[in-house]
Amino acid sequence: MEHIHSHHHDHFPTLINVNTAFIIGILLNFLFVVIEVIVGLLIHSLSLLSDAGHNLADVGALALSLLAYRLLKVKPNEHYTYGYRKTSILVALFNAFVLLVSIGAILFQALHRLFHPEPLPGTTIAIVAGIGIIINSVTAILFLKDKDKDLNIKSAYLHLLSDALVSLALVVGGIVIYYTDLFWIDSALSIIIAIVIFLSTWSLLKNSLRLSLDAVPENITMKDIKATALKVNGVIDLHHIHIWAISTMENALTGHLVISRNASTEEAIKIKHELKHALQHKNIHHITLETERDNEACEEKHSAV
Repeated sequence: MEHIHSHHHDHFPTLINVNTAFIIGILLNFLFVVIEVIVGLLIHSLSLLSDAGHNLADVGALALSLLAYRLLKVKPNEHYTYGYRKTSILVALFNAFVLLVSIGAILFQALHRLFHPEPLPGTTIAIVAGIGIIINSVTAILFLKDKDKDLNIKSAYLHLLSDALVSLALVVGGIVIYYTDLFWIDSALSIIIAIVIFLSTWSLLKNSLRLSLDAVPENITMKDIKATALKVNGVIDLHHIHIWAISTMENALTGHLVISRNASTEEAIKIKHELKHALQHKNIHHITLETERDNEACEEKHSAV
């Protein structure tokens, strides 16, 4: 049984950038929480204080994402034979739940304020929220490049983007309040934003839940893997296939490879090597194949494919 680790090194140049992005994101967002709390208490703005609470939850989420990202680099040991890579999937799942809870909190408060609007200094709210847009947009942009490579980074990116949207609504709300004294605008915008965040969070929740249940990762299908295998010269069949995600960045496959009973040991090694190479191009990094001859009966029958 062999493992192939070829794609490992491809991730390391981005690891440094992402690492720095997480640290910048955590520090800037925590600074913004402090600003929101101070101003919110001074002007008695419930919207700023609730946004500070939402942002504080996001600082925690970013810290968790950073931890999971660091754990990707921890070497496997005899107790954790894949290292701690799975934490990146669990953190993405946890962050999706946190986002859903914060959406609930935003909606609850927005509905409450819709029926009990409070007089607020629009200019101050707009200025503070404007700072929020800058901070969240800058940190979200830091994750833009890598967000589709890793579900964990995508969850951090969605957190920051949702914060920027909430801040944008507060700015618009603050300006409208300043000119019109229509205090309910603030709440109406919060409800719209909560719906927008929910739509983006739903796919994150669905994908991270699928990966945590060891489902076949997105963009990989059993049919395609089997077709790829059969294209390799000398492969008669590939069955008893299991494909799962080790982390949000790496996938694994085990399978039974059937070759001709007449193939020599050298030919068998060559076929296996070619198949592993073909599967790597399908974004599968850890491949374990058991070789069978076509005159042998497979002992394991309980498999999907």
